[in-house]
Amino acid sequence: MAIIVSKNGKNASKLNKVPYGLEDNLQQFIYNNPESIPLYDIKEDVQLLILAREYGTLSGPIDAVGIDKEGEIYLIETKLYKNPDKRTVIAQVLDYGASLWKTHPDLESFLLQINTATQRNFQQTVRERMQNYYSLNEEDVEELINNIGVNLSGGNFKFVVLMDTIHDQLKDLILYMNQNSKFDIYGVELEFYKHGEFEITIPKLFGAEIKKNLTTMKTDTTFISDEEFISLYAGIGLESKIKEILQLSKDMQAGVVMIDRWVARRTPKNINFTYKPSNSEKDSLSLSLPYVLDKPELVFNFWFYDKPIESILLDEIEKTLEIKTKKLQLTAKYGVVAKWPVREFSTSKVINFFTSLSNKT
Repeated sequence: MAIIVSKNGKNASKLNKVPYGLEDNLQQFIYNNPESIPLYDIKEDVQLLILAREYGTLSGPIDAVGIDKEGEIYLIETKLYKNPDKRTVIAQVLDYGASLWKTHPDLESFLLQINTATQRNFQQTVRERMQNYYSLNEEDVEELINNIGVNLSGGNFKFVVLMDTIHDQLKDLILYMNQNSKFDIYGVELEFYKHGEFEITIPKLFGAEIKKNLTTMKTDTTFISDEEFISLYAGIGLESKIKEILQLSKDMQAGVVMIDRWVARRTPKNINFTYKPSNSEKDSLSLSLPYVLDKPELVFNFWFYDKPIESILLDEIEKTLEIKTKKLQLTAKYGVVAKWPVREFSTSKVINFFTSLSNKT
């Protein structure tokens, strides 16, 4: 494709395609300019957020890992046409996906690893980066993280192969895979031109045309009602405990039970109790009971985001709730510090914990 540049209809000149040179240059460009990947050809108003580059797996590093606002996970592999590995790039990205799915059987381990990469590259936690990029409130962030967990658990990844030139054999393979499998694989070809101080990038997407008229898997955002929660947990003998937890949540939301700086929230598949210290604008602790993929969770996860009060919090959990805790990793700004079995839940115990922590921070 020829690109002609002129000024006021005069002095027209033809631009010639410029090579990227090194594969690292192509990676860095996408890392800095994720909007250059034309995902809007797949679905409108999509915004890709890159969370990590060179994300380690047992099968090797994934060039880039990203998400969108709906919690879809994108695994991006870059290759130059001159790279001999371009013939096996589909097998390579699928291998990365399998390794990522196998390595992280739970959301917590994935978030801890991706958080380390995000802090290293952006000096933000992964929660802060998602919140700032998509302008989300705390509840929206929780829902986004829950959606990521659903896709991670199911191995639902979007694979993106990005090259300076995509050869016809690879285009055919991408179309074939999308037509005859549940995988979503897309090829992106980037043409690069320069004109003075300006850089011009022309992206082309391959593979979306097969999926456009097909029913695609979307994150399940169905709200699990209180009755459904009770019924599901009744099957494993925890009906009375779930009723007790839900009643406390309702009482706190209605103001029947009021504990300073504690809030009860419901997201589509989570029961959450969150704590915000008086001197902070952000939540410091969240007790979350999720329900993912028709499998009720057996423990409350204590998600912690406030290192200055870590020792106070951990001591209070162990003393009041009598459960073991673990410190955050030195490089981590947040993570799960404790797990509380649902069968051990006690309204009086948790109110005592909430009140005691509020008085100490």
